[in-house]
Amino acid sequence: MRLSPATLRLSRSPALLALALPLAAALAFSDETLDKVPKSEGYCSRILRAQGTRREGYTEFSLRVEGDPDFYKPGNSYRVTLSAAPPSYFRGFILIALKENREGDKEEDHAGTFQIIDEEETQFMSNCPVAVTESTPRRRTRIQVFWIAPPAGSGCVILKASIVQKRIIYFQDEGSLTKKLCEQDSTFDGVTDKPILDCCACGTAKYRLTFYGNWSEKTHPKDYPRRANHWSAIIGGSHSKNYVLWEYGGYASEGVKQVAELGSPVKMEEEIRQQSDEVLTVIKAKAQWPAWQPLNVRAAPSAEFSVDRTRHLMSFLTMMGPSPDWNVGLSAEDLCTKECGWVQKVVQDLIPWDAGTDSGVTYESPNKPTIPQEKIRPLTSLDHPQSPFYDPEGGSITQVARVVIERIARKGEQCNIIPDNVDDIVADLAPEEKDEDDTPETCIYSNWSPWSACSSSTCDKGKRMRQRMLKAQLDLSVPCPDTQDFQPCMGPGCSDEDGSTCTMSEWITWSPCSISCGLGMRSRERYVKQFPEDGSVCTLPTEETEKCTVNEECSSSSCLVTEWGEWDECSATCGMGMKKRHRMVKMSPADGSMCKAETSQAEKCMMPECHTIPCLLSPWSEWSDCSVTCGKGMRTRQRMLKSLAELGDCNEELEQVEKCMLPECPIDCELTEWSQWSECNKSCGKGHVIRTRMIQMEPQFGGAPCPETVQRKKCRVRKCRNPSIQKLRWREARESRRSEQLREESDGEHFPGCRMRPWTAWSECTKLCGGGIQERYMTVKKRFKSSQFTSCKDKKEIRACNVHPC
Repeated sequence: MRLSPATLRLSRSPALLALALPLAAALAFSDETLDKVPKSEGYCSRILRAQGTRREGYTEFSLRVEGDPDFYKPGNSYRVTLSAAPPSYFRGFILIALKENREGDKEEDHAGTFQIIDEEETQFMSNCPVAVTESTPRRRTRIQVFWIAPPAGSGCVILKASIVQKRIIYFQDEGSLTKKLCEQDSTFDGVTDKPILDCCACGTAKYRLTFYGNWSEKTHPKDYPRRANHWSAIIGGSHSKNYVLWEYGGYASEGVKQVAELGSPVKMEEEIRQQSDEVLTVIKAKAQWPAWQPLNVRAAPSAEFSVDRTRHLMSFLTMMGPSPDWNVGLSAEDLCTKECGWVQKVVQDLIPWDAGTDSGVTYESPNKPTIPQEKIRPLTSLDHPQSPFYDPEGGSITQVARVVIERIARKGEQCNIIPDNVDDIVADLAPEEKDEDDTPETCIYSNWSPWSACSSSTCDKGKRMRQRMLKAQLDLSVPCPDTQDFQPCMGPGCSDEDGSTCTMSEWITWSPCSISCGLGMRSRERYVKQFPEDGSVCTLPTEETEKCTVNEECSSSSCLVTEWGEWDECSATCGMGMKKRHRMVKMSPADGSMCKAETSQAEKCMMPECHTIPCLLSPWSEWSDCSVTCGKGMRTRQRMLKSLAELGDCNEELEQVEKCMLPECPIDCELTEWSQWSECNKSCGKGHVIRTRMIQMEPQFGGAPCPETVQRKKCRVRKCRNPSIQKLRWREARESRRSEQLREESDGEHFPGCRMRPWTAWSECTKLCGGGIQERYMTVKKRFKSSQFTSCKDKKEIRACNVHPC
């Protein structure tokens, strides 16, 4: 038998190779059809353009995205299901995601990435790695994969599937095998993404929220706060559409503000509990110090919560610290599906948002309240050049966290339009089968190994064992449990229950009591996990009922309360603290009186020693002004302790002091005191007297200049008369002596009544820097006998030197 060229092209897929030969006769490709197919070297494009026998208008096969969204959020995960309506089935398939109006022959034509859920069912195509195909060709009615949406700016995306079933190939452009999703507008102009629909699901569902913080210096290196990076305690709740914890375009409540700025969930929890009619579960999980650690060192924080038909939304938030008022979280995430069921899994990448209460632009900006308060909005890469997320090209912000919400159980009668499949049942049962883990948080183990074979091969009692490895012991004072676990067992085909060889699941949690007051009934279920190999009927019961009592005294003054909630986290993260649990009043007494039932309980709790708890401090303030206006002084700066008091003592310094240096202070000129006035320079008639003073310090650094050092004033002794001849002779003799004296005094400096030696050279400076002193001297060489001046004495001058700073 000769295969057509198109058949040969299809058979190049490793997954479809086994199908090519038996299906060759059924594919009936025509040469005319082949001529219409554009030529391309890309294998993916050849798959997309393959032609074959079709069946028009037949909808036994369908491609569905969980929740049937019309839009996708960039980076989010979506569960994609390809199914056949019974009794139909399919053997092979190809699943691919393309940007709208693209052919698929280029790598950039493809949008997002697929993620394999079950490797026994699905795999990536070896020659077209962006496409998903079957692992082995066999009959199947359903496959599932995750699709991770592409980054922002990718536009609309077309998810396409082709089906190989019997002798017919159904292609991607069939209506039921094509799904178009467009990118959701990220401007958040409105308060909500879309109107929240009423939920038609029945019973309740239990979920586990797990928070994975990815904010680290490696992923966000700009200005990363190495010292105090952390995620605050998670706070949130499952609630109705009548209550809003937070939303884009809305204003932060006082509770949201305290979480956003201080990381404190106390006020937020109080606000949530005040909405008892609209809230089913308060969601709480512990804080993370530091913000990121490997999962083999510290498990991701998680919390469990429930939803029902009226309270089918969940919201939460946590602060990234330190920061002005930045958080991550989900707002009004709907866990109810259009088919009246409960969503199985939600995976969402998170970027930070601004609470609108503080105007800081960096992680450690000082407090700067936003007045008036602004609306909650997502941060962008163009907010401020100093922002750690700033990108001048306006690219998307790298996600800082991921939240995974998984359904772990359902209670009560379910009313899904689409029946449950085996995967859904196993997903609900698996967590219920786990034993309660009492391993201390300071002991880090590997996962348990599978159980070994039973030591007994008969129906006698035996044992089986499992092991785990101790990876780390963070606190040597806290003992770690054993690494081996034993369990009683019997050989194959043996059972304690009526000799049946059925394998049953564990019992699901009891349903709520059938009445709200008094004596009623409640039930629980389990499932047959494996029927007997001999085909016999499994006789073990799958349902149990028992009596239950709610509010034994049913009177007009009694009130209806919920079951006790889980214990809160310990109020202290180290040392002794308190933990609480709460329940809510579902129905007040009929007579209008106050409900007397206890709605909260408290007990002590012990945490590890407090020395391991880090301090949460505000950023340092700006340095104060120098304590002096010139020269050397001191300046200070402070910071505040932001940690709650119950976190223990903090020994970090809250004030720092350092020296400061301003320009040198001006030094004014310094002089000695005035000398005594000299005698009058004339013996008769008009003359003058003088007095002097010495410079001790020359002016420096702009100091005041030196004033005068010599002062003169007139003097008058007596009126001169005509001298006699004798007096003339005496005067001539005196003048002769004076002229001789002046000649002698010309050798040195002169002062009244004495002759002085010249000034000595200046001495060496007493300091090399920082201001020293130099000195020089003038000594008396000769005193005149006629001298009566007290000022005729040795002289000394002083001046500053080496005034530059050291």
